[in-house]
Amino acid sequence: MTNVLGVLIIARNGDRTEYYQDPVTYESSYTESTALGVVQSHQLGSFLRSTYMSSSSPSYIANMKTDLVDTHEVHVHAKAGGEGDVIFDSAVALLQGLFPPNPANKIVLANETTVVAPLGGYQYVPIQTVDPGNDRSLEPWIDCPAFVQHISNVYSSSEFKATAKAAGPFFGAVRDYVFGRPTTLENAIYDYISTGYSHNKTYAHRLLPTLVEQARGFADYHENAIFSDKHVGGIGNLAGRTILHTVLNSLQRIAFNGDPLQFLLVETSYQPFISLFHMLEMIKENPELAGIPNYASALAFELHRDFVRIKFKNGTRGDFRDLPRSRPQKQWAAACSSGLTDDWVHNGSQNAISSTVFAILAACFPLRHSARAKAQSTRIRLAEDEVTSTPDYGTLSNNIVAQPASMSEKQRLPL
Repeated sequence: MTNVLGVLIIARNGDRTEYYQDPVTYESSYTESTALGVVQSHQLGSFLRSTYMSSSSPSYIANMKTDLVDTHEVHVHAKAGGEGDVIFDSAVALLQGLFPPNPANKIVLANETTVVAPLGGYQYVPIQTVDPGNDRSLEPWIDCPAFVQHISNVYSSSEFKATAKAAGPFFGAVRDYVFGRPTTLENAIYDYISTGYSHNKTYAHRLLPTLVEQARGFADYHENAIFSDKHVGGIGNLAGRTILHTVLNSLQRIAFNGDPLQFLLVETSYQPFISLFHMLEMIKENPELAGIPNYASALAFELHRDFVRIKFKNGTRGDFRDLPRSRPQKQWAAACSSGLTDDWVHNGSQNAISSTVFAILAACFPLRHSARAKAQSTRIRLAEDEVTSTPDYGTLSNNIVAQPASMSEKQRLPL
């Protein structure tokens, strides 16, 4: 008997055409989905269906309507800024896999005519687009002077300069393959190279595979440095800090008896993944996460009856794997007993943010049943983690520093 009450999924978009982001402002160029990209997202949707909507799965959400979508139980948010068109397409394709056409999706009219939805019962799931003009939760780094200053600080750091110097031979070797584009670590030319390598047969035959691998390694280093911070509440973690508001609110809703929400999909770009992995200290035990997640990756926050399980799937290959936490649960219990407000996301002190971020998910407790609620008031835990009942409001030690790119398979995310 499964005990999964609901799940929040953060999913990355699928494959797209070449995409350029300004290295100083991160303003975006135009890009569009490819057939490969929507297939990847559709595969992810089918995988999520088999994981959470199949009665034979240990993560089956038992009380959820799984054949015909109930739009009260399922909500979808899609980032509209930057790669917004691609992200929206990816959300649509994922939902096609999550809720495939069903001939039961029909209506009987007053004249007794039966009408089945197009394409054999296609299911239309509403998608709420998150426009950065009125909601900064999925793209907070654009038009943010403090983040622009953070980027400048990263580029001027001794570590970045040392990595750029070490990358000199690579950028010299790749110059003939990028046709006049700046070959610097700041510019990070991986997107151009990988797009050509995937979509252009002539280009792929000319390009040395080792150059693709090295380009990915340096891109991983670049984006990990930009979208992380030495301090959990630092500006570099802005992408993670803002999306955590959505994570917390959604898990609270899933946990509440009076709210029908059981499945929330947040379709977005890669940046929040990097920040969240750092903020939740998952990089320490999983250093391979310090980089760009593959297309159609998914981060799951499963709400069980007495704990939260966090899982990650890197692209279309393989299964979810649990992400263990390296810290005891003192901070989690502290958040439950002290309460939590939204202000920490925007202007909380460093100490408050440090202690809160490790406890944020626990604020969804107590859960649905009053007896369990009483028990959970002093005991909060994650899957496979120790249990604590003694709040600790002390400052956490955070020494998260972006590391130089490594070309070994153990230190890079797979292509």
